[in-house]
Amino acid sequence: MTMPVSMRIALREMRGGLRGFRVLLVCLVLGVAAIAGIGSVRAVIEAGLSEQGAVLLGGDAEVELTYRFADAAERDFLNQTFPEVSETAELRSMLVAGEGAAQDRALTQVKAVDDAYPLYGKVGLSPDMSLAEALRGADGRPGAVIAPALAERLALAPGDTVTLAGQQFRIAAILTDEPDNAGAGFMLGPRTLVAIDALQGTGLFAPGTLFESAYRVRLPQGMTLDAAQALTLEQIGEGHHWRDARNGAPGIAQFVERLGGFLILVGLAGLAVGGVGVASAVRNYLDGKTETIATLKTLGADRSMIFSIYLIQISVISALAIIIGLAIGIAIPFVIVPLLGDRFPFDLSVNVHVRAIIEPAIYGALTAAVFSLWPLARAQDLRGAALYRGDVAQAGWPRWPYLVAIALLVAGLCGAAVGFSTAPLLASATLGGVATFLLVLAVLGIAARKLAARLARNRTLRGRPVLRLALGAVGGPGRETVVTMLALGLGLTVLATVGQIDRNLRREIATELPKDAPSYFVVDIQSAQLAGFLADSAAAEGVERVETAPMLRGVITRINGRPAQEVAGDHWVIQGDRGLTYSRDLPGDTSLVAGTWWGDDYDGPPLISFSAEEAEEIGLEIGDSLTVNILGRPVTGTIASFREVDFSSAGIGFVMSMNPSALASAPQSHIATIYATDEASGPLVRGLSRDYPNITMIRVRDAVDRVIELVSSIAAATSLGASATLVIGFVVLVSAIASGEGARRYEAAILKSIGAQRAQIMSTFALRFLLIGAIAGAAALALGSISAWLILTFVMNADYQFDLGSGLTIVLIGLVLTIGTSSWFTARSLQVRAAQVLRSPE
Repeated sequence: MTMPVSMRIALREMRGGLRGFRVLLVCLVLGVAAIAGIGSVRAVIEAGLSEQGAVLLGGDAEVELTYRFADAAERDFLNQTFPEVSETAELRSMLVAGEGAAQDRALTQVKAVDDAYPLYGKVGLSPDMSLAEALRGADGRPGAVIAPALAERLALAPGDTVTLAGQQFRIAAILTDEPDNAGAGFMLGPRTLVAIDALQGTGLFAPGTLFESAYRVRLPQGMTLDAAQALTLEQIGEGHHWRDARNGAPGIAQFVERLGGFLILVGLAGLAVGGVGVASAVRNYLDGKTETIATLKTLGADRSMIFSIYLIQISVISALAIIIGLAIGIAIPFVIVPLLGDRFPFDLSVNVHVRAIIEPAIYGALTAAVFSLWPLARAQDLRGAALYRGDVAQAGWPRWPYLVAIALLVAGLCGAAVGFSTAPLLASATLGGVATFLLVLAVLGIAARKLAARLARNRTLRGRPVLRLALGAVGGPGRETVVTMLALGLGLTVLATVGQIDRNLRREIATELPKDAPSYFVVDIQSAQLAGFLADSAAAEGVERVETAPMLRGVITRINGRPAQEVAGDHWVIQGDRGLTYSRDLPGDTSLVAGTWWGDDYDGPPLISFSAEEAEEIGLEIGDSLTVNILGRPVTGTIASFREVDFSSAGIGFVMSMNPSALASAPQSHIATIYATDEASGPLVRGLSRDYPNITMIRVRDAVDRVIELVSSIAAATSLGASATLVIGFVVLVSAIASGEGARRYEAAILKSIGAQRAQIMSTFALRFLLIGAIAGAAALALGSISAWLILTFVMNADYQFDLGSGLTIVLIGLVLTIGTSSWFTARSLQVRAAQVLRSPE
């Protein structure tokens, strides 16, 4: 009987409109829409990756070999097992345009392809022609296809002649679409496509040079990807890397998944700020229902009926807000995806995805329940007589069943966030951080209010009425100070964290390079070229020194006889191939931290010196065995020592070093670092590239710029998500200030009646919110800086340095938002005549 009556009363009361629930509605709509929008865009991209996996990969599956081609037996296996096989090879090299003094050159990522390429998709060229026609060439020169960026960099057009590793090519077309480029990973130079046969004899595929060969295949009818993978492992062994259409572009998939998941967590922070608005809106709404609640109680309504009536109203409004937020979130991909344009190398089809709806709906419902239950539970315990007297102060805590219910709802919200996340530890840390920030901000708000109240009574402020009135208002019994701290503080904290991390990473990458960093990395120096290369580079004007080391590449396949991934998980050292070297003597700038170095005359079983930091992360110990597949040959060695490797020096550094007899007979090339002045760069590159056309010179600054570009993109996306949190906080701020408009109007009327000037009243109100905004900004800056320090130090292993510019921006945003908003409402309050307000305070 009680519930139908409660339902009828609740719905009848709502006929008066939603004015009291506007803030609740807006906060939930924005929070749910942000999470739904992020989730929907991520789902669209992930669906595109899944549906077009074969096109993105270039085949149903790919077998990649490190710095070698498949031998005769391996190629026979591939040709006999799969109906179609396409062979490609990728490497970096220098593309030379022009002749003599007019020569210009640029680093390029070369893909050498066969006649079967591509198995899926189509290469787009301008002018329009087939790839086979373009690579056929003309006038005795093979053809080449180059990316637009490379054509622009070297001022090239179809018909021009370029040189690659001493071989001349005729530019046949500009590359407009490379269907399998999504899986190419990080590239330092724009793309060049050539026929694989045209590079034979150039030295680019000599034993030990840095290239990867890949064999894309079509599966025969009836064969599954798992069966094909198992058969390939049996026939080729552990020296290959397998990918298939289920994850055609793993780099993009991982990036989208992690960034999308992080942005959803940032959206949850925004929803938490919205929760503060929900609690404030519910409290303000119930304060306005004083007479209604008193009347219901005097007519016999008990606690449960009062609770049910307003719970029904809040549930209806919350459901409406969630539906609107979901609708906006679902619509976001229809707006955003077309704007992405060519940012993704595959077509994106916008559809509605169930998970992108369910996840934000759960978050929205739980947030509304958590933040509205507290004021609801306290409102039902007030006595009718107290309500008639206008005593609506909701002091004290709700009864224990409601506290238990709130705790369970919070646990459910946290559990949902961790369960939906692909990175549970990150989700847990983020939720813990948000909860901590809210608690700290609330405590700071209470402390600031008490301190302001005490300062307002201080004798030293006598004669300063504007300041005393402002402090008295900050320290007053209202909720303005605490609500503003929570509303603005969390949004500004997220922005401060992102800003400090972004500035520190940029500084560390761009400006914190060692003063002694090399100017160029040089790879693919053949052993027969080494002596001449060293002599020529050392003799070049402006070159300060040259360092070299033999270089091989290998894949760690086993640790103590077990598959490496079982022992090391997803550690970066075992993900793909790693560089390794050998040395008879311990390098002069290297220090051992454990174990011993092999002697000068050691000629026994292979020994390994491993980087100490990476060894600790993996859990390696002296005496452990590692199996490294080098050019298809497994080499098993024993860890004899750990050494410090400073990769931040930008010099030559290897995770693994072995004794010379273990690797000296293996095909290999050499790597070099050249330390030179900026003025020497042009002549140096031209001279060495001309005399040693097979080498690749990588300018360190170019590599740094590419990393900065990537960091900037991530920071921009994260800042956008953090801005959504700030927008919700601004809505809550407006609500908090608007809810006190009546009190400020009455206060202004009193001040007018005792002779205060309009300017003094405006100054009092402005100073009040200046203080609150400054406190919120300073608190957010402190919390954001601490958060950034923790993330940089313990997650990214980077140094932290406080960035003043980013910090001042955060404080300024807090001041502008609070002062601007308060000034608007203050001006409205001053427009009303004092006599009118004092005659009718309501």
